[in-house]
Amino acid sequence: MKRKNFDKIVTAVGFGITVILFVGAGLLNWGASFAQDSVKSQLDNQNISFPDAAEMPEATKTQLAKWSEMKVTTGEMARDYSDLYIWEHMKGSAIAVMGKPATYSEVSGVYMGLVRGGSTDVEKIKQYGDLRQTLFMGNTLRGMLLEAYAFGTLGVIAGYAAIASLVGGVLFLLLGIAGLMHIRRTPEDATI
Repeated sequence: MKRKNFDKIVTAVGFGITVILFVGAGLLNWGASFAQDSVKSQLDNQNISFPDAAEMPEATKTQLAKWSEMKVTTGEMARDYSDLYIWEHMKGSAIAVMGKPATYSEVSGVYMGLVRGGSTDVEKIKQYGDLRQTLFMGNTLRGMLLEAYAFGTLGVIAGYAAIASLVGGVLFLLLGIAGLMHIRRTPEDATI
């Protein structure tokens, strides 16, 4: 095979990869922007804010202090609000009623056992019913916030992938240009 023909094939493939990487960079950047904008707008609509540092749970105060009195607008903030603020309150509520941290399913099981078991302790049934409702609402809000965190994280990953794709596209473009220059210098009779 003639060297010039081989160089032309390799250079054409390089330019094809360049186009694919540039298109990929554009699409990934669009996806990253869409994810970040969606997370921000949806969290803005929820109007959730961190309290003053003095009102934060003791167990997570040092981790949450950086967000003191800030509105939740990013996936990272949503994760921290969910895992370090709501979760601590849910555990505290369960400890107040059951003496230990408990999940919704555990509390619901106790509540249903009291109701179906014919318990006459109305106050205890009310406590477990209220705790069950609190944990249900807490889990629901946590789920939504953690979904915002996941979506935001995918946006961040897409942003990094867009940068990597752009860098790769530039690299392949430079290699393609170098290939064109090499083709011009290759003698017609050179073979592989």
